[in-house]
Amino acid sequence: MNNEEREIKLYVRDLEVLAERLVGLGAELVRPRVLEQNFRLDTSDHDLRNHGKLLRLRLDDRARVTFKGNAHFEGSVIARTEIEFAVDDFDKARMLFEALGYQVVACYEKYRREYRLGEVLVMLDELPFGDFVEIEAPNNPLIEEAAEGLGLDASRGILTNYLGLFEIVKSKLNLPFTDLIFANFEDIHVTPEDLGVLPADVKSL
Repeated sequence: MNNEEREIKLYVRDLEVLAERLVGLGAELVRPRVLEQNFRLDTSDHDLRNHGKLLRLRLDDRARVTFKGNAHFEGSVIARTEIEFAVDDFDKARMLFEALGYQVVACYEKYRREYRLGEVLVMLDELPFGDFVEIEAPNNPLIEEAAEGLGLDASRGILTNYLGLFEIVKSKLNLPFTDLIFANFEDIHVTPEDLGVLPADVKSL
């Protein structure tokens, strides 16, 4: 069983243009726009994070447990082990992890739409501090081909996760809160400079 995830994450300025381009390329909308609530779990001394591992509970129109680890970078592409499965009861899953010594150390929200283009999955993500595209495929050439087809500059891939970007923004803007949720950002404007990223949708669509 291949449990490797291979993806690129890009900051973009116009998700709707990309959605139109995906439809034009024949992509299938496999998951309509939905609000995700994500809960990162760890021990009190952050043992998982300190060893480059992630344990997450995600709730949208279903509940899932995800483990990620052994990340390495191939240019702008992130490759890592990923084990993910659905659970029937989100609350009981959380209770189980807490009984094992894990606790929620961070939470974040996003809206996501998911498209399939052949072997490629393209996720359009709306975060409280900006919009992003994630492109996932079995190999790097497919990822790069999809990015090129969408008019995206793959060299501007982001080599950190959304919570890592949140830490950058919190430091830059001196934000007092700990949760990456839409309510906390209602009156806050975040620029690419604040995030330390460059827009990838610089090519003509």
